[in-house]
Amino acid sequence: MQPGRVTGFLGPNGAGKTTTLRMMLGLVTPSSGSALFGGVPYQDLDEPIKHVGALLEASGAHKGRTGRNHLRVIATAAGLPASAADEALARVGLTPAAKRKFKGYSLGMKQRLGIAAALLGNPQVLILDEPANGLDPEGIRWMRDLLKALAVQGRTVLVSSHLLAEMQQLADDVVIIAAGKLIRQGPVGEVLGSMGGGAVVRVRTPRPADLAAALTAAAGHVTTLPDEALSVTGLDPARIGHIAFTSGIELHELTGEKADLEQVFLQLTAGKADIR
Repeated sequence: MQPGRVTGFLGPNGAGKTTTLRMMLGLVTPSSGSALFGGVPYQDLDEPIKHVGALLEASGAHKGRTGRNHLRVIATAAGLPASAADEALARVGLTPAAKRKFKGYSLGMKQRLGIAAALLGNPQVLILDEPANGLDPEGIRWMRDLLKALAVQGRTVLVSSHLLAEMQQLADDVVIIAAGKLIRQGPVGEVLGSMGGGAVVRVRTPRPADLAAALTAAAGHVTTLPDEALSVTGLDPARIGHIAFTSGIELHELTGEKADLEQVFLQLTAGKADIR
């Protein structure tokens, strides 16, 4: 993570994203390694709320408290003035709901309140776990604009998310993990370009397994997409068409397209999702 940049933290279900974030915040003890903020572990920071703001669970407020009171409790415990609560509410657009009890908040409002709590101490580092959960399209755009603006101010922003199209618009860098291991990291453009120069070919055929085998034998990288089409890198459309023709395999679709983060993610993490 670097100041002035948004880092997207990506991985399939069970990859270890939330556990990693919890380890960074001293809530889980790692078997090895450490996470440091300015050279210091989170638990050893002086006034940590002023250094690191985090959102791991948006539904952690008392149901009977108002949004304003929830933030005031956190502010008081951290030695911040009560006015910090109102400033944070205004920053996330929740001032009109400041006196509403938490139990009456929608999921999207709970997410905004969680982000407000993370911003209370005006920290230089933000760690947000799935902050777009429950937000409507307008809310997602608001969140994107807010996090980009915070990065422009020189803050370090780490965001985990399953919304890959949104991450492609938001993130400057990505870290992709699967099964507890680092798969790829770097600037978004660099990660996209690493997969066959960024060229992806979408192929549909009634014999996907046979075509996948033939393309793999020709040094292509093949991923089966959720709609059973094949996503291929390393081979251009003409080469794929020739391989299909010589193999006697009928094609129903052969489309060249620019790689996006979702396609690259699926290729890098194919077969590594934990669905237990």
